[in-house]
Amino acid sequence: MSINIRLAILFLFIASTQISCKQSAPSDLDKVEVGDLYFSGYYWNYKDAATPVGPGPNRFSGNADNAWVDSLGYLHLKISKKNDLWYCAELISTKEFGYGTYVFTCESDIRVFDKYAVFGFFTWNNYSFQTDGNSEVDIEFAKWGTATDTLLTTYSVQPVIFSNPSPYSERTHKPTIPTSSITGTKTYMFTWTPDSIVWKSFQGANYIGATQLSHWSFDKNNIQRSKIENSLTSNPFVIPTPGDSTNVRFNLWLLNGQAPSNGLNHEVVISSFKYIPL
Repeated sequence: MSINIRLAILFLFIASTQISCKQSAPSDLDKVEVGDLYFSGYYWNYKDAATPVGPGPNRFSGNADNAWVDSLGYLHLKISKKNDLWYCAELISTKEFGYGTYVFTCESDIRVFDKYAVFGFFTWNNYSFQTDGNSEVDIEFAKWGTATDTLLTTYSVQPVIFSNPSPYSERTHKPTIPTSSITGTKTYMFTWTPDSIVWKSFQGANYIGATQLSHWSFDKNNIQRSKIENSLTSNPFVIPTPGDSTNVRFNLWLLNGQAPSNGLNHEVVISSFKYIPL
């Protein structure tokens, strides 16, 4: 075999190995996540809106004035007044999530919330409205405008339309948790599968072996519902699917954009968030 032929074969071999390397799928180590802040092992971006948007509608501060992580690694969300305008907070994960268990621990006493303040933890997908109503599963804490309300925790799977004559009441639940049990550290979670969603809450920071305060489940035996928003109607569904663009969000906002009736700033502290895939 001539030297030229040998060189040609060597060149083809080197080229083929380079091409195969380029075509190989990148590992997780090659993927770099970035965001406005880092909390509990994930990066998050601020929601930024100088003019009112949903939920509320409200103005959302797109900086550390209303959302930050302290020296202990705890996340703080704040409602505050600036230049005679109220600003809320929302953080959006840069990572996408799917079926699995979502867990977070709250350090704040939600009993002292103003009747218009709402603290939310939920999943969201900008691109799944038509098929899955934005793939939204919620845990929210609020008095929903009624100062004397003592059922401060709400579990929901959207769509939930309170303003309709038929408000899809089977898709939301307010567990009876004694107000004396929601002071201090509490852990909240839901497990999302193709067949069911199960919500639970626990005393303390560690749900394993802890005292369970509430439990609610929603399964495929329920009625199909459609989400109606801005004159659009989604396909009917029972349990939404996550999709490939579903993120996790924390927010602290004002019901109907109403200023706090007590005129005070509000703050929530979340010490941890964890996701366990199926």
